[in-house]
Amino acid sequence: MNAVKDLLKSGKTVVGTSTPPAADTAMLANAGFDFLLFDTQHAPVEPKQLIPAIQAMRGTSAAPIVRVSAIRADLICFALDAGARGIIVPMVNTKKEAEYLVRSCKYSPMGDRSNSGVRGEWGDTKDYRGYLDMVNEEVLIIPMIETQQALDNIDEILSVPGLDVLLVGPSDFSIELNVPLDYANESYQQGLDKVAAACKRHGVVPGMYFIPPGMDPNFYVNKGFKFFTMPWGKWATDGVRSGLGAIKR
Repeated sequence: MNAVKDLLKSGKTVVGTSTPPAADTAMLANAGFDFLLFDTQHAPVEPKQLIPAIQAMRGTSAAPIVRVSAIRADLICFALDAGARGIIVPMVNTKKEAEYLVRSCKYSPMGDRSNSGVRGEWGDTKDYRGYLDMVNEEVLIIPMIETQQALDNIDEILSVPGLDVLLVGPSDFSIELNVPLDYANESYQQGLDKVAAACKRHGVVPGMYFIPPGMDPNFYVNKGFKFFTMPWGKWATDGVRSGLGAIKR
């Protein structure tokens, strides 16, 4: 099953972290994060290379989620075959692209994903059709909204069945709104409010790819954003220092 999807359905805030595949993913997956996000868009790694890192997460409560580099069925299939329980796709600007995304993530009859046997951890089923249906029901599908075109088409995009989270790409979104990286700007905040309101109308969770530096995550939670990543480096360093500080040396 997909614990992240269950948390979102219950209205809880879901917090993950972005990590390179070379990191100790087993440690991070047991640290309390709801998901680990592997990026293949702006990182020198391909979905097929994520298999060892995702396998290291087996038996933990954190879900592996992969951002592919483009709206392409082959990349989505590679990531899901590697064991991803969620797919993030950048630059989804139209209803047609959102429909393509959903169909690329799901098996027939709900989609067009090619079957290559049991992949990932989805729980036990009585038969193979049950496995396919479970994956179709539980896979987390997350388009990114990053452009003015997507904002203009937001209601059409969100009308597509099967979407779980609409994820704001903070940097590109701010650039498109002509306030580059000015995350406190009123125009930017109004854009976020429009996203949150549209998601509420359609029953989709609004999310942020990351919380901008220096800003309080609860500010975004209060706006209605229930899915985002937080950096783990400083928390890990603070924990190590705290542990060392308790030792008489």
